[in-house]
Amino acid sequence: MSITSQVQKDMVASMKTRQELRLATLRMVKAALKNKEIDKRSPLDEKEEMQVLTTLIKQRLDSNEQFLKGNRPELAAKELEEIVFIEQYLPKPVGAAEIDAAVRAVIAEMGAPTAKEMGTIMKNVMAKFAGARIDGKQVSEAVKKALAA
Repeated sequence: MSITSQVQKDMVASMKTRQELRLATLRMVKAALKNKEIDKRSPLDEKEEMQVLTTLIKQRLDSNEQFLKGNRPELAAKELEEIVFIEQYLPKPVGAAEIDAAVRAVIAEMGAPTAKEMGTIMKNVMAKFAGARIDGKQVSEAVKKALAA
């Protein structure tokens, strides 16, 4: 079942159980998916749907940070709750230990790369996790740490 159809099904369930925040979040997710589909002018595949959801999560994290800086903890908490609802449709993110292991393996395969080859290392590590949910920022930090050692 595609993410879009699962979101629609869960929206109906949220309406029946009167879960207002979950319903609002799912409506926002559905709208974002539909907008992406309209922009593309064809149905989204699963990878594109996951990309839209990842973007929504990043937006929520940024909003959370801004609300905390603005001394609005109730709005920051709402953003975190929305993230929980959105993450239900994504695979489990790759852990830091797995990222570190993959970075070390790629560096070992390449020999002794320098900092100039960081882009190549990043590309190879991201290719190992194709289809998995991985944060490029974490990979970048792990590569920098491995190259410094």
